[in-house]
Amino acid sequence: MGTAYKRILLKLSGEALMGDLGYGIDPSVVQDIAQEVAKVVNQGVQVAIVVGGGNIFRGVKAAAGGMDRATADYVGMIATVMNSITLQDALEQIGVPTRVQTAIAMQEIAEPYIRRKAIRHLELNRVVIFGAGSGNPFFTTDTTAALRAAEIDAEVIFKATKVDGIYDSDPKHNPDAKRYQTLTYSYVLTHDLRVMDSTAIALCKENNIPIVVFDLTVRGNISRAVSGEPVGTLVGGLCEVS
Repeated sequence: MGTAYKRILLKLSGEALMGDLGYGIDPSVVQDIAQEVAKVVNQGVQVAIVVGGGNIFRGVKAAAGGMDRATADYVGMIATVMNSITLQDALEQIGVPTRVQTAIAMQEIAEPYIRRKAIRHLELNRVVIFGAGSGNPFFTTDTTAALRAAEIDAEVIFKATKVDGIYDSDPKHNPDAKRYQTLTYSYVLTHDLRVMDSTAIALCKENNIPIVVFDLTVRGNISRAVSGEPVGTLVGGLCEVS
């Protein structure tokens, strides 16, 4: 199977690592994700990953409960580092060289984020996992994914979720919800579809980085997406809404 992209950014939610657990990290799910990533790397694709931390701590929820928002976001950033190191371990155990770079200095366990060094790792076929978000409160890991994708010249963002694309309404509550095949950035923003936050979508629009939203729980979907198969929903500047 050929590939449609040379360098990609994979955005994983923290919840994706949780599996069916109510909290934390399911080791079997992490191992499955690592196997999927390894297949793509073995095809010669350069892979960068941004992972969220919602399976451990969600800053927005904590702030709503009275915690200072900036403090809550910093705790959330640390949660993403925990997920990043866990994923790194799973990848290294199956022979995939991996580096974690963090936006908050943690030199004993990870490299600091340095753009040129990240690109060099990718050129050497190492997976690079970006932890600690952007290093700034009030920004989501979706925005971090868009920012890092632009910085490393990724050709596409793959947003791996638990649903098979973007719908016009919540498919869990509306059995007649329509799944879009393709969307423009402007349509996502004006209709507030919330697949990613508006800052992330705007960054992707400005830098012309397409976004593919697909279901991570279907085995083989990462490879299918990288090969250019129509999985999920494609958001891009030249797409027709369909």
